[in-house]
Amino acid sequence: MTAESPDPSHRGELRVSHADREAVVELLSKAAAEGRIDLTELDERLEQALTARTYADLKPLTADLPSEVPPNAGKPLVLKGGLHGVARVGRWQVPAKITAYGGMAGVKLDFTRTDCRLPEVEIEVHGQMAGVVIVIPDGWTADTGEVDPGMGGLKDRTTSDRLPGTPLIRLTGTGGAAGVVIRHPNGLERRKLRREQPR
Repeated sequence: MTAESPDPSHRGELRVSHADREAVVELLSKAAAEGRIDLTELDERLEQALTARTYADLKPLTADLPSEVPPNAGKPLVLKGGLHGVARVGRWQVPAKITAYGGMAGVKLDFTRTDCRLPEVEIEVHGQMAGVVIVIPDGWTADTGEVDPGMGGLKDRTTSDRLPGTPLIRLTGTGGAAGVVIRHPNGLERRKLRREQPR
């Protein structure tokens, strides 16, 4: 049995990464430059951000700050699973608009190693015969309300806690015959990510 994403009610207990801390530091520094917080408060929040251990530690530091960042839309990406399948994994440039057709062999979109600073990414999904699987990092959230589940259905296994500076993944389209799955990394994927982190 493969471990899936954690229970949303316990997500705040998860450990944060260096990238999570850096995203909060960047947002705090920007807020100070814009006059939203003074230098004394900046110092206090930065110290807490740099020593944060869990998502619950980080969330209050930016709860009263806007999280929008300047968008860089890029060229729309169209992926077609066809007969052999297609995947975007590893480090790849994320555009603001993606269309994924599952075809006969499926499409997988893995965002866990990307450095995406867009406020929102729209993904139009068409599950067709083999389906579409989307994997997003902890701290990213998804809006799946506009997806027609079709025969294959829609499985949304994401949590609702969004970290500052991370995109909202907005899904549209249809599950088709095979369906659409959006989730956070499973147990095996988490272990691979941990092995890749610098020590």
